[in-house]
Amino acid sequence: MKKVNLLAATAFAIVAPAIASTPAFAQSAPAQAPEATQDEPAVDDVVVTATKRETTLLDTPISVSVTTGATIQEAQIRDLIDLQTVVPSLRVSQLQSSANTNFIIRGFGNGANNAGIEPSVGVFIDGVYRSRSAAQIADLPNVKRVEVLRGPQSTLFGKNASAGIISIVTAEPAFKFGGNIEGTYGNFNAFILKADVTGPITDTVAFSLAGNFNSRDGYIQDVVLRTDFNNRDRYGFRGQLLFQPSSDLKFRIIADFDNINENCCGVVNIVAGPTVAAIRAIGGNIITGSPFSYTVANNARSINKIDNYGISLQGDKDFGKFSLTSISAARAVDSFTNQDSDFSSADLIGSNINDTQIRTLTQEVRLASNFGGRFEFLLGGYYFYESIDFTGNLTFGRDFRAYAQALSGNGISTVEGLLGVPANTFSQRGQGRFENWIYRNTAYSFFGSADFKITDTLTFTGGVNYTNDSKRFASANSSTDAFSALDFVAIGRNVLSQQALATTVGGLLGLPAGTLATAAQIGAFAAANPAGFAQVQAGANAFGAANATNAAVNPLLGLQALQFLPPFLNLPNAVEPGRTADDNVSYSLRLAWKATNNISLYFTYGTGFKASSINLGADSRPFPADFIPGSPAATPPPAASRIRTAGLAVPNLTTGSRFAAPEIARVIEGGVKGQFPKGAFNIAVFQQEIDNFQGNIFTGTGFVLTNAGKQSTFGIEFDGNYSPVRALTLNFDITYLRPRFDSFINGAALNAGFTTSPANLTGLRPAGIPEVSLSTGFTYRRAISQGVKLLLRSDYQWTSPTQIAEGAPQFRRSITSLNTSISFEFKNGFEISFWGRNLVDQQFISTIFPSVAQAGSLSGYPSQPRTYGGTVRFKF
Repeated sequence: MKKVNLLAATAFAIVAPAIASTPAFAQSAPAQAPEATQDEPAVDDVVVTATKRETTLLDTPISVSVTTGATIQEAQIRDLIDLQTVVPSLRVSQLQSSANTNFIIRGFGNGANNAGIEPSVGVFIDGVYRSRSAAQIADLPNVKRVEVLRGPQSTLFGKNASAGIISIVTAEPAFKFGGNIEGTYGNFNAFILKADVTGPITDTVAFSLAGNFNSRDGYIQDVVLRTDFNNRDRYGFRGQLLFQPSSDLKFRIIADFDNINENCCGVVNIVAGPTVAAIRAIGGNIITGSPFSYTVANNARSINKIDNYGISLQGDKDFGKFSLTSISAARAVDSFTNQDSDFSSADLIGSNINDTQIRTLTQEVRLASNFGGRFEFLLGGYYFYESIDFTGNLTFGRDFRAYAQALSGNGISTVEGLLGVPANTFSQRGQGRFENWIYRNTAYSFFGSADFKITDTLTFTGGVNYTNDSKRFASANSSTDAFSALDFVAIGRNVLSQQALATTVGGLLGLPAGTLATAAQIGAFAAANPAGFAQVQAGANAFGAANATNAAVNPLLGLQALQFLPPFLNLPNAVEPGRTADDNVSYSLRLAWKATNNISLYFTYGTGFKASSINLGADSRPFPADFIPGSPAATPPPAASRIRTAGLAVPNLTTGSRFAAPEIARVIEGGVKGQFPKGAFNIAVFQQEIDNFQGNIFTGTGFVLTNAGKQSTFGIEFDGNYSPVRALTLNFDITYLRPRFDSFINGAALNAGFTTSPANLTGLRPAGIPEVSLSTGFTYRRAISQGVKLLLRSDYQWTSPTQIAEGAPQFRRSITSLNTSISFEFKNGFEISFWGRNLVDQQFISTIFPSVAQAGSLSGYPSQPRTYGGTVRFKF
């Protein structure tokens, strides 16, 4: 608590000289920013649309960070992944592939590594919802501002805003001809081109066209393939038409396409377990030692191909006392990935293909009042439809059998001999699991909010949202991995019974001690003494039944560790319908007080909602309520369950989840905002919690969805900037978070052997959420000669040490990053910039996880090293 008080005291001490946040309170400038006529920083009101109305940031009773297009340009922020360097409450991670990016606000967020998981942080671009991370990470031209709304925002934004919103606003076409072209070159052979042009077509129609190209070598070198990982290879186009037939009516059409084709994402070894020796014994290799050598040894490139495209139409009509807005959109994402998932030069995993097609249709209609009095309202409706078609496979490579043989002491061949099947039947190249999923989601919501001015300075706002969400999903999965379908309890029971019978008969026949009777001898004994044989056979069967599940007696149980791809039960089936139906009423209550013309205070209580997420993967398993796993050959056999009673049980079927239940969020928040001639500030103190927080746990060969009973966070956020002189702006942003799992009985964590096992995480701090996140810096702008201006910008980011993964306190990370740019702006429109990001070249591991099919080993994703370069820009 002392730390909380210290942070609060520090924040208020900084308020005294009236400071304000650069990212949260910078001027909202168009893409073609006009040239400054003096060195004094802008102090105009920032207009945001966090409440789906245009309001000044000072008068918006929500915790919002605003990053302008100017800041994005000057700080060399290329995409949403870079945005976290100037927004401390935001965390962005990229895992496994370019399509798997996760956004986290105030410690809450999910949505990666499974197409069926909807994010808790909603991303909107020009009012259009982007439902999956693959549709969110492209480079965007003409960004006017990025608004990060912290805390539940479901009242106005619907079903997937339980943790917050990222709203990207781009510049409209202008009726004055202009444009921008820029080129960048940097280390790792980075080459970036951007261009845009806008202007009138007629007196009522304007256009804009923009394109971008981003290419860069990777910073992780593969010593086997002689290539690099984590490169950049992407491009995009965007076109807009603005039709404004009158001052009270306008239509805006946006069409865009972007493409990503990259070798991502490089994985390094963190802990070399005992399986590394087996990989090297069959001729493969894993680079061990320092994970920051940025070298790997793989046998295949990772393919990441993403096409993201869509079109939207927004219409706005002003009726005087009312205004009507309609936003219609159709979007598509085609994503294809294939990863060398064993992260070694041995060909253990031959393919890990994920081929996903996502189609979405959205329609939003809003009616807002413009009375200009004590009462205002906003009413709206929203419709969402999404279809996902997913196919994938995980197959064994040419070295997998040799690897399995090395781990098991030729146990694979032993089993083939016991079963009498041909040699080389199991664990062959090309065997594996094959997935086919279809998913359909229909949702609609009705929402409204009303502002009541109790006095001239005190306003009460109430909002409510009803959301209905239904999903249907079906699978047609199959497996050719016959080894993973073997019931080693039943096989072992039979083997133990046969051995006991042969041993006993051998003893009765007077054979030397330990000598097993042959089949012929057993047959002769049975024929000569049928009653005695029946008694011996009963005893042998009892021995087998009693010891089939005893690993000390049944050595075949040790081979279960090599059954990486257990059978799958498709759905819908007689027990599982393959559908969810959710509805929810979210609401918010706010009281805002304009204490003075420069200071406002607000208090908020709000709720949020996120609908069920579906596990569209082979690790989708029946719920424990529907199935009790176990072999029928076990003593005692597993208890009856709905799936077993229906005759649907297959050997080695396990339990898990088909979907994660809906999230319900609540927040209590109070804040103070101030804006002064030389700066501004924003303080928020909050207690936020989510019931049934959805988690996605990696098991070593796949992902399992789960729900935390309750996760909560207490936090303090401060951001501000101050301009002591005309040419200099200082900024300081800090976030303190104290998260905990209030209830998470069915959690999972790394164990001592670095595999994932069930764990009760109740009362523990969630991993990956730093206690303190800080961003500070300055911007210095002044004329250095006639027609030449100097712009110097630097920002520093720091986070306190935090545990990376549940159950592994020995693995921690702390981020220290320094980003700097210096620019020379010329009167004729030219600009030359030199920049560097992560100039201290700090290295850290962002995430760790159990290595695929390599018990005892850990893998991880290393941070991006120092980057630097130069940019030439021309504005016209």
